[in-house]
Amino acid sequence: MKNNYRKLGDYIQPVDVRNSDLKVSHLLGLSIDKCFIESIANTIGTDFRPYKIVKKGQFAYGPVTSRNGEKITIALLEEPECIISSSYAVFEITDTSKLLPEYLMLWFSRPEFDRYARYKSHGSVREIFDWDEMCRVELPVPPLNEQQKIVDTYNAITNRIRIKQKINENLEKTAQCLFEELTKDKENFETKTIEEISDAVICGKTPSTTESKYWGNEIPFITIPDMHGSNFIHTTERYLSIAGKQSQEKQTLPKNSICVSCIATVGLVSLTTTESQTNQQINSIICKEGISFYYVFMLLKQMTDELKRLGAGGSTTLNVSKSLFASIKLQLPNEENMNFFDKKVSSLFSKILINEKEIEKLEALKMTVVSQISKR
Repeated sequence: MKNNYRKLGDYIQPVDVRNSDLKVSHLLGLSIDKCFIESIANTIGTDFRPYKIVKKGQFAYGPVTSRNGEKITIALLEEPECIISSSYAVFEITDTSKLLPEYLMLWFSRPEFDRYARYKSHGSVREIFDWDEMCRVELPVPPLNEQQKIVDTYNAITNRIRIKQKINENLEKTAQCLFEELTKDKENFETKTIEEISDAVICGKTPSTTESKYWGNEIPFITIPDMHGSNFIHTTERYLSIAGKQSQEKQTLPKNSICVSCIATVGLVSLTTTESQTNQQINSIICKEGISFYYVFMLLKQMTDELKRLGAGGSTTLNVSKSLFASIKLQLPNEENMNFFDKKVSSLFSKILINEKEIEKLEALKMTVVSQISKR
């Protein structure tokens, strides 16, 4: 153990208070995102007396780790008391003048803690990170003022992210209002297929993963996880090399192409911000000149249910093939109205993109603050 590290068991104690008098009715669960969430369980006829009470400032975690992939479900309650399933373990810090709950939660937020908890989990049928193992966790415990400084820095970044997200929500609502205004009267609209409005409809492809020369840091390689939570794709988990791009040049997408997830997870819609390629789960549109890619982007975002219906096709796995995707019919305004709409929303989306990029940098900075704890 490092000189400045301490065993967590010296600072925490288990809590087991049951809801025997049914005074607490707010039922929550835990997410692998390390936060409390509203329970989605069917609780009709459930007896809540065996459920555990969690108070503000206390922690709860799921000892069974084999169900969560590489993450452990653990969270600090930052709101009034609630009840959770008795399958969770609840604990608290014995002396908050020595260890801050918020500082400890930052320690738990590190990917290294997830890996540690999985490594230390044991059991033949299901793997468990039990209370004894939790108590054996080692962490740096600097003076309280240093802990508070780290927490304050993290919170300041988090608040900045929230502000940027709120600004983007408002910008998106404004764009949506403009879209609804344009589409409320479709008398002069015409119907065209995706193929008819596109210079190209492209189904992605994955270069050989055994060819190391195809993979590098030059060309974003878009997969479905890269499409979650953003209008624009500005970074990806994986990148191709120039050689990888050249190995399948026809799959290359220019900036402002519209990517639509079409296999398994169907209906995510995003815009490229630079020359990119995608895997085979994504169909992409390169709009013809005179067709507003912002209009088509927003229209497709309204069509999630239709895309899922098309992808069902009697199979257990949703799949909207390239040919089926290209045949989807869209209703478009005349060119004059489309151009007018495009000019109005382009400035909104430019601001959204700037904010998304800043949020991404702030998220990276936030994780840097968390990772620095272990280097103290």
